[in-house]
Amino acid sequence: MKGLITKSTGLWYQVSSEDKKYNARLKGKFKLENKKLTNPIAVGDRVEFELNERVEDEWVITNIYPRENYVLRESPRKKGYHHIIASNIDQGILIVTLKMPRTSIGFVDRFLISLEAFRIPGIIIFNKSDIYSSKDLSRVDFLKGIYEKVGYRVLITSFNNDPLDNVKALLLNKISLLSGHSGAGKSTLINRFIPQANREVQKVSSFAGKGVHTTTFAELFELNKNTKLIDTPGIKELGLAEIENEELSHYFPEMRKYLGKCKFNNCLHDNEPDCAIKERLGKDISDIRYDSYLSTLKNEDNRK
Repeated sequence: MKGLITKSTGLWYQVSSEDKKYNARLKGKFKLENKKLTNPIAVGDRVEFELNERVEDEWVITNIYPRENYVLRESPRKKGYHHIIASNIDQGILIVTLKMPRTSIGFVDRFLISLEAFRIPGIIIFNKSDIYSSKDLSRVDFLKGIYEKVGYRVLITSFNNDPLDNVKALLLNKISLLSGHSGAGKSTLINRFIPQANREVQKVSSFAGKGVHTTTFAELFELNKNTKLIDTPGIKELGLAEIENEELSHYFPEMRKYLGKCKFNNCLHDNEPDCAIKERLGKDISDIRYDSYLSTLKNEDNRK
């Protein structure tokens, strides 16, 4: 049988096939492959599965179809290992909050880099506009202008109070990955569109300004047959994987047209002289985005 992975909890996987859900294990041979992955199967994977002849009512995944794309991060627990957040997606949506909890620009840009690596369209949604001061809203408008100039779609809204028609229009007929910090609003958004999902929503601590993890594993939900949302665990820090320093600038759209125009072919656009990228700073390359580029290049903490 053919199916779609809709939930991954570690040892067990939920497979959706012909409007039915099956719990399945991974056949042993796959565990020996892809040794640098903490999860050989991810939500969004298309698979083949069958009944286990030796165990009653147990299903076994026997084949994983090639992935069209995937979003990857460094494993926070196993050095040198990677973790697939989700696969076969049409777009990645990052839910950003200026506070309660705070999302850093470094985190935003690392998420976008991970999408650019597989040419996955990225969308930024600034949530919780209802709790922002006029100064906060000015900051959001400023950031919106920066990312729209680069080519990203940006929305400003409140998942609790706004109609969200514009958000729903972006989701229809696509498989969307939802990402962001715990408490940013991923579960709230899913509950607005798919009430039967009944995702637990945890209030953000007013003392720490941080959310508590309520989603512990990725899960796919259907708004309709052609519209799917993948909820992911809140991520504190996004470590990029499989991106070399020499390739990093390729994943900043505003830098691409200047690549190859620097004095040195191996220019990393840092301290090198006659750098075409640095000459565009404050013009069509923003200082904020360039700072993110440098911090990513030097593998600095992206929570700042």
